[in-house]
Amino acid sequence: MIFDTHTHLNAEQFEGIEKETVEHAKELGVNEMAVVGFDYPTIEKTKKLSQEYDNIYSIVGWHPTEAGSYNKEVESYLQKELDKAKVVALGEIGLDYHWMEDPKDVQEKIFRRQIAIAREMGLPFSVHNREAMEDTYRILKDEKIKDIGGIMHSFNGDYEWAQRFLDLGMHLSYSGVVTFKKTLDVQEAAQKMPFDRMLVETDAPYLAPVPYRGKQNEPGYTRYVVEKIAELKELSVEDVAIQTTKNAHKLFGIKQ
Repeated sequence: MIFDTHTHLNAEQFEGIEKETVEHAKELGVNEMAVVGFDYPTIEKTKKLSQEYDNIYSIVGWHPTEAGSYNKEVESYLQKELDKAKVVALGEIGLDYHWMEDPKDVQEKIFRRQIAIAREMGLPFSVHNREAMEDTYRILKDEKIKDIGGIMHSFNGDYEWAQRFLDLGMHLSYSGVVTFKKTLDVQEAAQKMPFDRMLVETDAPYLAPVPYRGKQNEPGYTRYVVEKIAELKELSVEDVAIQTTKNAHKLFGIKQ
C-alpha cells in the first residue's frame, strides 16, 4: 500500500523493462506511483504510461534546467496536458543552482509562472530544489502557496528548514537520501515532522536507498524509504505505508 510520489519510470534506463519494473514494485508493496515528465519527450512518455497502467499517475511541468526553452508554445502545451485525466500535479519545477543551465533570474521567472498556472488549474506542484534552499523558500513565501499546496520533492533539509516549508503549507517527500548513514539532519527532520504532511518517493533511477545505494534505483525501492521512516518514527512499516499513501491521495485528489 505504498505510493511512490516521484519517479522517472519514463527515463531511458527503464526503456523496455517498464512492465517488469511495475510488477517488481508491487512485489515490494509499492502499488501506486506518480511518474514525472519535465520536457516534451518525458511528458509524452509519462502520458503513455498513465494510460497503460491503472496504478500510474502523471506529474507534468518544465524542469528548471529547461527554463531557457520555456515559451508560449511550451505553456500552451503544458496547460493542455495538465487538464488531462490522471495528471495529479504540476512539476517538477523550481531552481537548480548546481547545473545552472540558465541564470537565476530566468529560473525564478519560470518557477513563479508555473506556480501561477498550478493555482489557475487547481493543482498542487512538485518542487525541485538543488543548492537553492534560500531562494526556493523566498519564492514560495512570496507566492503565498498555502491555498494550492505543494511538495518539496526529495527533501534534504534539516528540521529547521522542514518547519519553515511546512509553515508555508508544503508537504515534504522523503527519498533514499533519508536512508544514508551520514544524513542525520534529514533523519531528524523526518522523525520530528508531522505525519500527515509526509510523503515518500524514489526519484528513480536516481538516489537509490540503502541497501542499494550507488546502484540504479527503481520505484519498488520506496519500500526501503518507508522502512527507514518507520524505524525513525518507531512505527510499523504498515502504518507508514498507509499514512503516506493517504497523504498522497488527499493532496493529489485521488478518490479511493
